[in-house]
Amino acid sequence: MWQIKQLNELSATDFFAMEKLRIDTFVVEKKRLYHDLDDIDLKADHLSYIENGQCLAYARIFENGDAIHFGRVATALSARGQGYGGELVRRILAFCAEKWPERPIEIEAQEQVVGLYEKFGFQAVSPLFILEGTPHQKMIKK
Repeated sequence: MWQIKQLNELSATDFFAMEKLRIDTFVVEKKRLYHDLDDIDLKADHLSYIENGQCLAYARIFENGDAIHFGRVATALSARGQGYGGELVRRILAFCAEKWPERPIEIEAQEQVVGLYEKFGFQAVSPLFILEGTPHQKMIKK
């Protein structure tokens, strides 16, 4: 079931499922050593699809200055190719339009998903740069 909640509204079980997906994706699968939990988690809205205790899709959405950001976008390896990623982005954009109409959205997209975000109207506004050991590109949707 899709849900969007603040950290203090999440059950321990749901938080565990979300964090497990984040670690499985960004630390284990990508082989990157970094501290996944940070202070942004405390202020972010956490969008997820959880089924039978497993988080299949996840992103966090938050304000940063004048812009809205989202990140930690992940789809479980077992759920890839089934449309969860596209649906996740559609739900992120709908939530942003409802909560922060007229505000630009800025993201730091991993190089391999720049094309996906372009399909949703994002434009690259920087050269590639390395973040947590992975090539990223700053993108904006106005």
